[in-house]
Amino acid sequence: MEPITTALAGFALFKSAVDGIKGAIGTARDVSEIAGHIDALFDGEKQVQQERNRKSGMGVGDQLGVKSVATEIINARLAKEQMQEIATMVDLRFGHGTWKSITEERARRIQAAKEAALQARREKIRQQKEFEDTIKSVVLTLSVVMVAFGFFVFLFMVVL
Repeated sequence: MEPITTALAGFALFKSAVDGIKGAIGTARDVSEIAGHIDALFDGEKQVQQERNRKSGMGVGDQLGVKSVATEIINARLAKEQMQEIATMVDLRFGHGTWKSITEERARRIQAAKEAALQARREKIRQQKEFEDTIKSVVLTLSVVMVAFGFFVFLFMVVL
């Protein structure tokens, strides 16, 4: 997919989620009824941001074109506006602070997932080091046994 198409796909997902939330917010009895749309909203926003960040690290090329720059900036601003609009709608429908609670809980879970992944990497490294130490111990033990065996064979040959 070319860069503009990728950015548009992220924004399309975001826009679709906004439309879904707007359509369901009036009839939803609780936040869980629009949770799928909220997930898509965050996923779309993440894709738009990732594409924008990816382009900022690229060399000279298509990302410097007027169409590309304008699309990025406009989509980012529209996403920000719509995110604020959704936040207001959710707070109005489910009570002040609901959106803040959602975003804080999401941030907490993302952080917990990052920490779990880091801990898993550390554990894997620890297990790998433990395995290497075991292998070294086995090799060292075999070496000592081989040297001792060689010494006894030498003594046996000298004595005979």
